[in-house]
Amino acid sequence: MNSASPTSPAFRLIVTGGGTGGHTYPALTAIRALQERLAGEGRTLDVLWIGTPEGLEARIAPAEGIAFTTVATGKIRRSSNPLKMLSLANAKDMARVPLGVVQARRIISKFRPDVVLATGGYVAVPAGLGARLCRRPLVLHEQTVRLGLANRKLAGSATRIAVSSESTVPLLPEAVRGAAVVTGNPVRPEVLSGHPDKAVEALGLTAFDRRLPTVYVTGGAQGSQQINEVVRGALPWLLGRANVIHQCGPANVEELRHHAAGLPVELVGRYHLAGFMGPELPDVLALADVVVSRSGAGTLAELTALGKPAVFIPLASSAGNEQAHNARHLAESGAAVALLGEVTAAGLTDAVGPLLTDPGRRDAMAERARAHGRPDAAARLVDVILAAASG
Repeated sequence: MNSASPTSPAFRLIVTGGGTGGHTYPALTAIRALQERLAGEGRTLDVLWIGTPEGLEARIAPAEGIAFTTVATGKIRRSSNPLKMLSLANAKDMARVPLGVVQARRIISKFRPDVVLATGGYVAVPAGLGARLCRRPLVLHEQTVRLGLANRKLAGSATRIAVSSESTVPLLPEAVRGAAVVTGNPVRPEVLSGHPDKAVEALGLTAFDRRLPTVYVTGGAQGSQQINEVVRGALPWLLGRANVIHQCGPANVEELRHHAAGLPVELVGRYHLAGFMGPELPDVLALADVVVSRSGAGTLAELTALGKPAVFIPLASSAGNEQAHNARHLAESGAAVALLGEVTAAGLTDAVGPLLTDPGRRDAMAERARAHGRPDAAARLVDVILAAASG
């Protein structure tokens, strides 16, 4: 990915952002889409990722053959009490940012990128400020409805601000709204190409009753204790009306398997438990009629691009309460159901029940979800990057 053709100049891109999959995977998808676009024009992509040594990007970038380097940065430990934010740990971390800016400026000056793309996370701040000092075009990409902390700090320095929703534009400071472009949140192409029958084959779901709808439950790669407990309480009710694929996190499989062993024999075959979903995830999503999940930006982008009816249980501790805002945003237009506050098994069954018993309601919600989806978001973001490079 880093080798340039001797006959045509490589497009030089610095990507910065990460920490979590929400910041990392959109960046990776944009890199792949840009590389493909340039290849169609007979050009190559020379890319360098600036991240943190402990973030997800430190594993993802090298695995994808992307040159990777790090700079110093600091994490703000948030609190609803402003006095608690004046902590020694926050002060020490913020003191690292100026060093990171110096390091980023040196890296950017040497690499001379056509564009710097920042996708959020703490590391984006020093790298974004370094881009400004080196007078290189800076494109921000925001995955959530409201600007994250890093992108808020960088908005005034940005050439373009790519946002995932029209609802974000009026929330931007008036001075930077003119730089905003609605692109959507890039979705990995493989997520959009699943097939239901492949999920049945890959997971051995031969005992599923295909006359019933299928519910896919996920709490993310590590699972969610909250979602697992709520689903466990509702499981006999759910299995009376649907097949259930439950991605519960590797640490929770044995406990839930033990619980499932006590289910009535006619229901056991409709329940598939998995610690983690790998390459089969696109096929599982294709099979699912309803999804129960967290409401991170990446999840929303995938489910709306696919047009999947969803019941969201937001992570209460997400930064800036972003997951609740994301879920509420879709729920207000009938594109999902949002369970906010304390969630119980009864609350889950009340939310899921009408979707399981009424295919027409599922179809209507799917259509509204699809209206929010942007399966071409990666291509739109590539347009923004190329436009920023050409001035």
